[in-house]
Parts: sequence; structure tokens; C-alpha cells
Amino acid sequence: MALAATERLDSIKPRDVCIVGVARTPMGGFLGSLSSLSATKLGSIGIESALKRANVDPSLVQEVIFGNVLSANLGQAPARQAALGAGIPNTVVCTTVNKVCASGMKATMLAAQSIQLGINDFVVAGGMESVSNVPKYLAEARKGSRLGHDTLVDGMLKDGLWDVYNDYGMGVCAELCTEHHGITREDQVCYQSAC
Repeated sequence: MALAATERLDSIKPRDVCIVGVARTPMGGFLGSLSSLSATKLGSIGIESALKRANVDPSLVQEVIFGNVLSANLGQAPARQAALGAGIPNTVVCTTVNKVCASGMKATMLAAQSIQLGINDFVVAGGMESVSNVPKYLAEARKGSRLGHDTLVDGMLKDGLWDVYNDYGMGVCAELCTEHHGITREDQVCYQSAC
């Protein structure tokens, strides 16, 4: 049985995938000039720009896979909201990926795989965030706050910038990574200026 499966897999030829258009979601400073725009609005702007640069009609898109980590207060299905805002038809399948820092990259990998496997021909992939718009929570409010102080929880830290496994900030993770791999500040500056 396993041999038959192997023989079938050997006959499958993945299709080549190419990126035909790119655009970066607008970037601003924390609580800066773009803070009035939700992550989904920023995602719509990025999608619309990428499609325009590639000269691809939104009606040709067969699937949208978009990363988003800090989705509190965005409403349901952030990827769908971004797609609809960019003029993609409401019949298109949309998926939101939450994989912390690698969400947009994972979305791109999933999009490439769907093309390689012949499921789709045109897929939009990327990621979107708006740290300025992440709410703070009264975590115990739903259970009823009967007496005493409530704790305000910063959603940006709780859901995005805090390593729940080691109980420290993601910046600490970056520092530990550079130490472990011997990456100096000079190496980082050199890499950054080469981009």
C-alpha cells in the first residue's frame, strides 16, 4: 500500500509559482499618522496596490490568505474584510493566519502551495497589523466586577509582544537569538543597509 502511494506521488508534478505583484501595507509610527486606520483597512490598501501593480483584475483572485496576529476589535474574518475592501468579490475564499511574527510568511507559503498543487491560479497573500489600534482589556469584566480594582490588560503585549512560554517580551527573544547565533549589532546594520 505504501509503495502504491509513493508511486502516485512520484507522478505528481508541482506547478511553478511566481509573484506577479507586491506592495507593502502602509507603515507608520506607534499612535502616529496612520493610527486612525484599522489593520483591515491597511490590508485593503496593500492588496489593492499589489493587484494594480500586477495589472490583475480583482475578479481573477481565487483565494486570499492574510496574516494577522492582533485581531482583537477588528471584527470577524479580518482577511475577508481586507479582501472586500480591495474590491475582491465576496465569493472568494479568505483565510486569516495567526502565527505571530511569521503570519504573513506562512500565508505566502500556503498560497504558493495551493498554486503548486493546482488548486488555484491567482492567490493574494500577505499580512496586516495596526499596533496603534489594539485595545486594552478588562479581562475579568465578563464574569462581573463586584468589588475592588479591575486589572487592565494591554492586548498588544498579551496577544502579540509577550512570549507566553518563557514569560518575557519578544525583544528579549531577539536578543537571545542574536547571542545564540553570534550576530553582532554591526552585522545587523550591514544586513539592514544591504536591503
